[in-house]
Amino acid sequence: MLTIATAVASPINNQIHLLMPHTGSAGHKHSNLNCLSWRLAVETNNLKDWTQVPKSCVDYVGHYMLGKQYRDDCEYIFAEAYEYAKGLNLTGDGKDVWVLDIDETTLSNVPYYAREDIAFGYYLYNSTSFDEWVVTAAAPAVPGSVKLYKQLIKLEFKIVFLTGTRQPFLEPRIKNLKEVGFTQWEKLILKGESDHESAVVYKSSKRKELEEAGYRIRGNMGDQWSDLIGTNTGDRTFKLPDPMYYIA
Repeated sequence: MLTIATAVASPINNQIHLLMPHTGSAGHKHSNLNCLSWRLAVETNNLKDWTQVPKSCVDYVGHYMLGKQYRDDCEYIFAEAYEYAKGLNLTGDGKDVWVLDIDETTLSNVPYYAREDIAFGYYLYNSTSFDEWVVTAAAPAVPGSVKLYKQLIKLEFKIVFLTGTRQPFLEPRIKNLKEVGFTQWEKLILKGESDHESAVVYKSSKRKELEEAGYRIRGNMGDQWSDLIGTNTGDRTFKLPDPMYYIA
């Protein structure tokens, strides 16, 4: 089923894999599943509440995440975000913020998802093994993310990291962020022990707290639609590609 999971150590290598939009197995609930169309439905949020990558699309998703197209897509989005950001007039009072998610927005977990027991999202999420991966603080940066981060700092935006990572993993997250180039920020917001709501509700509430504290959210970036919808979403949102998993 999976032919490329062990062939890569980092998702930021400029590899080229052919993206074959092949059809799926006859046993899948979507007959004649086209993996390119499936990924489009995922990225446009037309396909919701899915729990795993279809078996027939594992190689397709893997080739995308490891290949040049994923890098190009991310870098294009970050470049578009910069074009927007540099056209804004900031107040200079230190309250203009840019909100960034972490997983698959600034830090890439592709080395973890490329493992044979994960298979780019085909096997169901395992919180224990993922937590073990987070503790290693070994995630590389998402292609283009550090460049945009430095551009935003130069433009004098304040950076707020807003993540679904839980508070006990604060130290490895700080270490990981700094090691790949994210060296300063206004706030790093992690889930507390009392935060058990959905991602949409949780992130909406944290953005509301930011705005109630006087911050203005000028940009908001994430790989999940739950990062970008709800309330207090900011002046403009930017969606990074992620066909590996869905968070409601």
